[in-house]
Amino acid sequence: MTVVEQDAGAVARRRPGRPRDEDMDGQIIDAALAIIDAGQDVTVSGVVARSGVSRAALYRRWPSLTTLIAAALDVGRTVPPDYPDGVDLREALIDGFGLGDGGATVSVAASGYSEERFRQRIRLVMSDRALQKAYWQSHVSRRRVPLVNALRTGIARGELRADLDAEACFDAIAGTAYYQIVVRGDRMDDPAVAARLRAAVDVIWRGMLA
Repeated sequence: MTVVEQDAGAVARRRPGRPRDEDMDGQIIDAALAIIDAGQDVTVSGVVARSGVSRAALYRRWPSLTTLIAAALDVGRTVPPDYPDGVDLREALIDGFGLGDGGATVSVAASGYSEERFRQRIRLVMSDRALQKAYWQSHVSRRRVPLVNALRTGIARGELRADLDAEACFDAIAGTAYYQIVVRGDRMDDPAVAARLRAAVDVIWRGMLA
């Protein structure tokens, strides 16, 4: 496990019997999130001033500002559970990207993110390559694992093409979703966006079948 992974889950993994430290962790994370949500640049001085925690205490918990921001961006997001054996893979793709009936696109609502925070996350990671990599390692790469594993199971049972690259299929669908939001500037709760993404999933799905 990398340092980033350790730090990104710090709030959830602190040892019992240290309530003061846990409170301090929360103060620091809350301060970082407040700055992110305000659309301001996250700095150590800003987090220290807003949280009331010393600079030394901050660095004892997160070795760099990058790992702190990655941890803050994790708040409210969870790693999906594994898919059960025999799951309908097409439906898993639809649901996994929040495109089921009444679902918000890209699972933003289900993940605990408002659209505003989602867009702030995009802004932050795109302006800082180190943060982009840290957030990928601490969270994004883990969120895709259950669905990628389900696709690999589909390959093994002969439902999907034997030469299929499950990671590439995930990227193709996720890339289509991000194109709507980042390039086109569409809203994630727009039914037309969801319909367009479902159509894209259908095209990709047909190319995946054995």
